[in-house]
Amino acid sequence: MYRVFAIIAIAIASFGISQADSQELQFATFQEMGQVLIDQQISNNVTASITLQSTSNQEMKIPSDVEQKIRENPQIISVILTNEERCILGVFDQACILINVSQHPDWKGINAIQDGTRMIGDSLIDDINRVFDTNAEFHSVYIHHSDEANKLLDTSGVVSGRGTVSAVYVMPLEDTMSMYEKISSILIPKVIRDSGGFYENAKKMSSDPNASMTFSIIPRDNASLFQLKLSIDYPNAADKVSTIKPLEFLHADELRRSSYFSGGFYPLNSLLQVVVLSPESTSIEKVRGSLMDTHLIDEEKIPTDVTQTGWIFDPDSGEKIEGKFLFGKESVVKSEDLEFTLTGFGGEFTEKPIIENVDVEENYESMIIVAIIAIVAIGAALYYLKGYRKSA
Repeated sequence: MYRVFAIIAIAIASFGISQADSQELQFATFQEMGQVLIDQQISNNVTASITLQSTSNQEMKIPSDVEQKIRENPQIISVILTNEERCILGVFDQACILINVSQHPDWKGINAIQDGTRMIGDSLIDDINRVFDTNAEFHSVYIHHSDEANKLLDTSGVVSGRGTVSAVYVMPLEDTMSMYEKISSILIPKVIRDSGGFYENAKKMSSDPNASMTFSIIPRDNASLFQLKLSIDYPNAADKVSTIKPLEFLHADELRRSSYFSGGFYPLNSLLQVVVLSPESTSIEKVRGSLMDTHLIDEEKIPTDVTQTGWIFDPDSGEKIEGKFLFGKESVVKSEDLEFTLTGFGGEFTEKPIIENVDVEENYESMIIVAIIAIVAIGAALYYLKGYRKSA
């Protein structure tokens, strides 16, 4: 994971939206991603999401002093604003701000952990409330005990897991449509909102009764990663999927890139990602659209021609299948061109009603998994960029 962010820092320092007058391969600080997680291992849920993210506070308008204050505290892992149902143990029908920190070696015992975590949270909450026009108040300190999500996705625990503690602040619950509209208007400049793309898909998805939104600030040495995510959960749906139709879960017939990238060639700034976690080994069986030509660099599949449109599956077999769809020179893709099947999968997708007694730790893990794969996706895009330039 740290290697991924090192690549991000190097690439983002070199390539920006200001270079849009050139038609050579470029990478901008702003990214749009569609994601579908089909999880048969932990929750048996399908989670579909649209994530908009950037490392620039010109594209996600977090005040520089607040971002710096978060980034300069080495214990802060992330700051998360969410209306996810039951975001943490003991919270019901309220929205949350979670200030996630790593345990300090000097914190001996539960009281020291709680006091130290709250002190860090209290030092930030007024700034966070000011930025988002909220009035969140302290609720509790929550100590995370599970590493399952991190182990499953081969991450280092930098987002969640054992050793992470959350200072939890709560506020009145707001419906997802109005909350997404409010937060996106605060964060995202009008030029990006007016450029359509995945943002339009997210706005439409926000009216779904099972939709939720999350905004995350993930600090790193030289820049923070800002993520605005709109997601829909389909409980107990994963084992009902046979033919994988990603846009069906995103309530869309097509996926169109943002015109924000129209001034240059930014093929890696719009991605669709599908992750399948299976209890048994499986493999790609049929792909309705195109597979991209790839070659291996450092045991990673790298596209040989990013002007092509199609899928890269890596890995393409085993208990975890991960596919990324690249638009190439195209600006839109139709639903039927994204379908694929895996060996040994079950029946057709059927949406089931939400089960009320959801395990809270499992619910939080599912939320964090989606955040983790978004981080991995930006790392993959930049690795493609690095590998493509290296092989050119």
